[in-house]
Amino acid sequence: MLGDLAAWVQDIVESLGYVGVALLVVIENLFPPIPSEIVLPFAGFVAQRGDASVIVMIVAATIGSVVGALILYGVSAAIGPERLRRIVERFGRFLGVSPADLRRAEEWFDRRAAIAVFAGRCVPIIRSVVSVPAGFRRMTLVPFVLYTALGSAIWNVALIGAGAVLGDQWERVEAYVGYFQWVVLLVAAYFLVRFAMRIARSLRRR
Repeated sequence: MLGDLAAWVQDIVESLGYVGVALLVVIENLFPPIPSEIVLPFAGFVAQRGDASVIVMIVAATIGSVVGALILYGVSAAIGPERLRRIVERFGRFLGVSPADLRRAEEWFDRRAAIAVFAGRCVPIIRSVVSVPAGFRRMTLVPFVLYTALGSAIWNVALIGAGAVLGDQWERVEAYVGYFQWVVLLVAAYFLVRFAMRIARSLRRR
């Protein structure tokens, strides 16, 4: 299945060039099973062959990242903090999330919104998700776009540059990013276990 997906990505990049890379990155933001660790290194490989410019590939990928992030931001902003709060008040007890928990999370994000968006765009898995709390909190649009573009540019430079350097062996980038993803997943699992234990304690007390 991953092989078929990689072949499809390659066909899109080969046929549409910069526009194909931008479109794939937009889709990757909305549909994570399309992995950027395939799209971006192959874009670098295509540029390294002389069929395109590495710089323009990076610009196209960054534009795609910003557009995809804005779509997620817009959907989350449309839901808004008030609707989210009502959802938590109604259903949060089933997940062990109280309105106070939500308020603390909102206050934390408001204090660190810029660094959260900037750093989040450089981390696998979190890259797309970070647009959701930014939208819920209706983070000011100009800083959101700026930090999204900067963080995404770093990620795109790293992966497209790696694909250009590795050439025919561009697929090795996926393995390296995979190790990083496992670290992120282990950290997420740790906090998920802590969250589950907290819910269990709460249920026992009830």
